[in-house]
This record gives sequence, C-alpha cells and structure tokens, in this order.
Amino acid sequence: MEMINIKIDGLDVSVPKSATILQAARQLQIEIPTLCYMKGLNEVGSCRICVVEVEGWRGLHPACVTKVSEGLSVKTSSSTVRESRKNILELIMANHDRECLSCPRNQNCELQKLCNEMGVEAVPYEKRADRGTIDKSSYIVRDPGKCVLCGRCAAVCSDIQNVGVINYAHRGAHTSVTTPYGDSLSEHSCINCGQCIKICPVGALQERDDTGKVWNAVEDNELHVVVQTAPAVRVALGEEFGMQPGTDVEGKMVTALKRLGFDRVFDTNFSADLTIMEEGTELLNRLNNGGRLPLITSCSPGWIKFCEHNYHDFIDNLSSCKSPQQMFGAVAKSYYAHKAGIDAKKVFVVSVMPCTAKKFEADREELKVDGLRDVDAVITTRELAKMIKQSGIQFAELPDSGFDSLMGVSTGAGAIFGNTGGVMEAALRTVADLLTAKDLNDIEYTSVRGMEGIREANVVINGMDLRVAVVNGTANASKLLDKIRSGEAAYHFIEVMACPGGCVNGGGQPIIMDKSAAEEVKRMRIEGIYGIDRDRELRKSHKNPEIKEMYEEYMDNPGSHKAHQLLHTHYVKR
Repeated sequence: MEMINIKIDGLDVSVPKSATILQAARQLQIEIPTLCYMKGLNEVGSCRICVVEVEGWRGLHPACVTKVSEGLSVKTSSSTVRESRKNILELIMANHDRECLSCPRNQNCELQKLCNEMGVEAVPYEKRADRGTIDKSSYIVRDPGKCVLCGRCAAVCSDIQNVGVINYAHRGAHTSVTTPYGDSLSEHSCINCGQCIKICPVGALQERDDTGKVWNAVEDNELHVVVQTAPAVRVALGEEFGMQPGTDVEGKMVTALKRLGFDRVFDTNFSADLTIMEEGTELLNRLNNGGRLPLITSCSPGWIKFCEHNYHDFIDNLSSCKSPQQMFGAVAKSYYAHKAGIDAKKVFVVSVMPCTAKKFEADREELKVDGLRDVDAVITTRELAKMIKQSGIQFAELPDSGFDSLMGVSTGAGAIFGNTGGVMEAALRTVADLLTAKDLNDIEYTSVRGMEGIREANVVINGMDLRVAVVNGTANASKLLDKIRSGEAAYHFIEVMACPGGCVNGGGQPIIMDKSAAEEVKRMRIEGIYGIDRDRELRKSHKNPEIKEMYEEYMDNPGSHKAHQLLHTHYVKR
C-alpha cells in the first residue's frame, strides 16, 4: 500500500494514498465534526460541516470526500473553519423544526450536539423551506420539518435494504427527502425495518409511539395484560441507562416490567423454542416428502414484506410458521388462557421488540385466530426505556427477577434468535438430534455465524448433506434469491433477517449517537447473546420442559392439526 506524508494541525502523519482528510485526522485522534457522513454508505460531502483549510488551496474543503496528497498541510479548527461551521449550522437550523424539548431525540440528537459544541446561540436567518407535514399514517413517522437533507436514510433504504422508498426530490430551497409523490410510506413498498430511523441524525424519522396504548391496557382492571420480551432486547436495553452495550439485563428488565404493572412477564425465547419445533418439523417434512425447497425462515416481518413485494415466486418457499412474537400471542390467548382460567378475549398481549416491523406484523389480518389478534400492542426497546423513565424506576439499581412460569423457561437456542444465523443454528441443533436420535454435544454451528451479508455452509447430519445459507439485510437477500432464480445456487434451508446483523441491530434498538462506533456496538450485542447461550443449562429447543408440557397437554405434537391452526399462517402477493 502506497503511503504519503501530510501535516494536520501541525502534526505529521503517514497515511494511505487513498485516504481522505477525515480519515487521516482520525488517525491522529483529531475529531472533525460530521453530519451527513457515514463510512462506506453516505460519503457525499453534502452538509459541509466537516470543512477544513488546506494550505495553498482556495476556500474551504469537505474533509470527508477530499483525498490527501503528498505534503498536504491542513488546519481543522482555525477561526475561519470554526466560523464557517457555525454559520452552516445556523443555516441548517433556520429550516429545522427547533421544538427540541418535545422531540423524541432530545439530548440524543447529532444536530443538537453539534450546535452546542459550535456555540450556536441564535439563528439569524429566516426559514426558507417548507418540506411538508408530519406523516403519522404508517408504522414509521416522518417529520419533514426536522429533516436536515443529510441523505443517510435514502442511502440505507436503497443501498443496504434495496427498498428505495425514500429519496431526494425537487431542487434548491425546495429540496426535500421524501417518498414517491410525497405519499405515506404505507402506500409504497416500505418494509418497516426502521433502519432509516437508526441512521437519522435528528428526529425526522421515528417509530409510531404505542406506549399510550400499553399504559391504558395496564391500567384497565378488566384486562389481564401479559408481556413478552425478545432475546435482543436484553442485551441493548441497558444502553438507555448508561450501561455497556451487550450487557445482559434480563433480570433487571423483568423486575422493571413487573413494577410497570404487567400481570405476567414472559419470554419470547420460549416461543422461539416453539418456532424451532414447528419449523424443524416443517424442514424435515419437506426434505423427506419432496416439499418445496429451499425452506426460507419467516421470523423477520421486514423480510417477509420484502418478499411479498418483490419475490412472488418465492412465497411458497417461506416457512408457514408464524414468528416467535406471533406464536407467543397465539398460545397466550389459547393455552395460557385455558391453564389460567381466563377468558381469551380479556388477555391483552404486549410485545417488547427490537424491531419496528413487528408493529406491522401484529396488525396483519392473516395472523388472526378466530378473529383475535395474536398480539395487541408492540413497543420497541426504546419505547420500553421511555416507560421505565416515565415511572421513575432507577433501572441500573434494580434487583434481578425471573420470568413467570408456564411460558418463561427458555433455552440458549431461543436466545440466539437475536443474532443473524441464530435461527439457522437453533434449527440445526434440534434437527441434528432428531435425525441421529442422539443428544449431541457438538452443537455450536460456527459456520453459520458471522457478520458477512451472505454466509453459505454445507452441514452433514447423519449422512444427509444440507446446503444452507444465512443472509442479513434485504439487499443481500435480493442477491441470493437472484442467484437461485438464475440457477447459480441451490440450497435446502435459508435464514433471512431484514436488518444487518439481525435483531440485535433492529430498527427499534437504542440509537447509537457515535455512528463510527456502530459496528463495535453491534459486535458487543452479538457477543452478549452468545454469552447468554453459553451460560444456559438447556441449549436445544426440544429440551425445553415447558415446550414439552404444552405439546403433551394441548397440541399433541409439532405439526399437528391444532399446531397448524394456532402457529402457522400464509403470506400474500403485494
């Protein structure tokens, strides 16, 4: 690699010839502020917050896109640079809805942080742009008045998710980031993944707030309110209370939920184990009876909607199994209601999910059983944190509690659903035992673990050679499905997660302010999930005693008629 020598703020540094001034400065631990920049995704230099002075060059230059050259001498914080950045922020703020105290991103906003650091005390310019009204008709709320035109959301929607329902429109002072024709996101092929929310530097994109609906249910004496918590929530919730990413706060989370007033606190990991029982049975049936292959997992509602919009020819490949969220709701209003002697219509099911698309999934007509919704309300990890803070609960000081019984026991296999590759690995653990009729000790299928967008593996079980693939991010799903269509690739079993990294990086997880640390935070959450798995005594779904009891008492066996009535569904072309 060819290296060159430059000087930044009087300090000498040797950097690759291909580096930008921003990258060179970070090598010296000099932080140049940015707003639109996202490494490898949105490197366009549109906001100009990162401008610097270069000796011998006219004007100021954006550090994020300006390449270095031999002998370059750069000033990153001269009076000219500081004044220019402040002026740019004032211009951005002139067209920005400045109702910060009522904004959900208050104190967690990149623009607010920059204005504080740059000493922006007033906005001397008049508003020139009207970017539209708030759109609350979808599961993702768009507030154009807060948009700073950074383009991050458009980049992630197009390049990472291959959805492309958000982009730039118009020109000059009328430029906006919007949907086609300015319609609601629900009128287009948005998959509700929420990756646009996570990448937005301000409050221009947020999930629909369902905390009011949950508070009303909890305070309604006529309802029996149960709550389930997804595996990825417990390794991210602590971040909202100053704890390190990846910290397992399961015990404190359960205590907090009980103090919030829920009648029963259960674990989605339980229904993740239930999913494996049904999906593993479905896979074996398709393998042994000439069924449609590859079988593709159906746990990620964002992926399912993406498939329904874009890959109609693969709908029959999707597992008919409901997701763990929906399976939980179905058994809560049937098996649990029966055991507890409660009218199913009085059971109100709340889900705490790392995923904004789960709100959409809970509303799907196809998932109702006897006219009843499986899940009545879905809140994200962020929304749960909001409720805990509203209640004055000192989360970090809470003692640990355990989940309630009947649907609270889970295995390590259920926990790893939170990571990309987790559903695949959990299924392989159970399928391997069933095929070999043994209790195998070698259960960590590391070949399906990792952060790559597409991972392929051959897994040999009892003489059967299974060709599997694990995909995260719907743009990568497109690449894989296109290869299958063209005959370039063939598989028996495929796991797809809509969000890069899986549920640990879901659209409802805590916002990471320092976007340069996002990959490390994701890695820590993933390791937290695997740590939970390693610490579990039970690490295979079919070993869960509460799952065994439920089948024996209520549904006979996996794949039974009653299991299909409660736990399976179908999908539609959109």
